[in-house]
Amino acid sequence: MLKVVFLDRDTIGPSVTISRPGFAHEWFEYGKTPSEDVAARIADADMVITNKVPIRAEALASASRLKMIAVAATGYDVIDLAAGKERGITVSNVRGYAVNTVPEHTFALIFALRRSIVGFRQDVIAGEWQRANQFCFFNHPIRDLAGSTLGIFGRGTLGTSVARIGEALGMTVLFAGRKGAETLEEGYTAFDEVLETADILSLHVPLTPQTRDLIGMPEFRKMKRQPLIINTSRGGLVNEVDLVRALDEGLIAGAGFDVLTKEPPAPDNPLLAILDRPNVIVTPHVAWASDEAMQSLWAQVIGHLESFVAGKPTNAL
Repeated sequence: MLKVVFLDRDTIGPSVTISRPGFAHEWFEYGKTPSEDVAARIADADMVITNKVPIRAEALASASRLKMIAVAATGYDVIDLAAGKERGITVSNVRGYAVNTVPEHTFALIFALRRSIVGFRQDVIAGEWQRANQFCFFNHPIRDLAGSTLGIFGRGTLGTSVARIGEALGMTVLFAGRKGAETLEEGYTAFDEVLETADILSLHVPLTPQTRDLIGMPEFRKMKRQPLIINTSRGGLVNEVDLVRALDEGLIAGAGFDVLTKEPPAPDNPLLAILDRPNVIVTPHVAWASDEAMQSLWAQVIGHLESFVAGKPTNAL
């Protein structure tokens, strides 16, 4: 009988029904798994499910029975793929489940910042409206999205979905080409041109050595229109120290981030010091986590386990 180990159940919301595969198996589930416990917990497993628990070469070396890892996420940087391949381990991830939830969260941040929802809410709580001498007041800027320019980094499923929403709202959409690219593929705009002309910048690219610190002070200084910058993709794409500096210097109008370089953030993360600003919104990596999206994600995970047992691996990396 196959032994299936789920290392971090707590990373999937409690609203999700955790169904189990249809083949005969033993099921072992942990809410969290510290790094020092990974090797022991997967040592005699045939199949492992992980969302954010890293599985590195050292742990794989002692997992003599392990044949398949199902990553309950699209990003698979938590897996040592080279070590897994060397040991003949199939690794599958989930794809396409966040096609609605991430774009909707992206625009929730955009709307909130573009229309200064946070600032006005804070003012009402503080009594500003009650003290006003007329029916409204104008403490914060309010800008329409229609007629503005949306620059998108990443033209995958999520970036494309964000573009469709933007176009429906009357925005001009630009997809940024690769940073430093000398030639452009059809449908892309030069990286620097997007920085210079966009009113809103939205990130939808994976974190790789090439995309780490994709945006830092050199890029912020090219942003002529003081754009909003939105990151619902991966922490590390934007240099966080430089982001705060760009806000301080007025190079950008605001920031909406769902992801940070370290999660949860360390006490010295520079963004934690500016959370009270009306033009800064940080949410705790929940853009992906609508009830519908999480249930779809789990269905894919179970599907990958069953497909592997049937001899037809799916989404294998």
